[in-house]
Amino acid sequence: MLDIKNLHAFYGKSHVLHGVDLHVGEGEIVSLLGRNGVGRSTTVKSTMGQVEVTGSIKFKGEEMIGLKAFEIAHKGLGYVPENRDIFPTLTVEQNLLLGEKKGKKSRWQLEDMYKMFPRLKERQNTAAGVLSGGEQQMLTLCRTLMGDPDLIMIDEPTEGLAPKIVDLVAEYLKELKNRGISVLLVEQKLAIALEISQRVYVMGHGSIVFEGTPWHLRKDAAVRKEWLEV
Repeated sequence: MLDIKNLHAFYGKSHVLHGVDLHVGEGEIVSLLGRNGVGRSTTVKSTMGQVEVTGSIKFKGEEMIGLKAFEIAHKGLGYVPENRDIFPTLTVEQNLLLGEKKGKKSRWQLEDMYKMFPRLKERQNTAAGVLSGGEQQMLTLCRTLMGDPDLIMIDEPTEGLAPKIVDLVAEYLKELKNRGISVLLVEQKLAIALEISQRVYVMGHGSIVFEGTPWHLRKDAAVRKEWLEV
């Protein structure tokens, strides 16, 4: 569904990604692991047309390089950034409704969001800016889903969240897979990535240094020590 080949990314004269190859299949959860600053967020930003790149990024067989971010989103690629990007003065429900694509019948409705995260239902008329960090993360995840993406890229969804909310996010990701939605997850927490992913990539210094199943990564102590452990 998503095929990235020989991807190089640049911020001005700074060369950040060095020939990244990555694939996400239909209905698959794939995690992109690595320490901070190795290029994981740049990979997903590049896929959304936010970074200068060379190489190839194909989604459902169509080349995405050269398209604007909103055009890529309309193709069915969803993106949940690390900084959440909610609209603080709008209510929870208004934020969710902003995620809808007009003229398209979605697999997801408001009630689906409220069923998945009952706390959002309780806070539906509350200004999003006063929500806790965990509630804002739930809101951002659900707002992206309201656009009915076929593949969703999620950057560090569990960062700074309480363990109970982390468990909720894990259940959310499993529900996406159950509904046939592909997921590219950028994550530092090894436990959640290994629990829910079908495949994992490890990134180091702007390149992919490991690709395999969670089972293979658990067995490869050398890769974990060199590229993941602090």
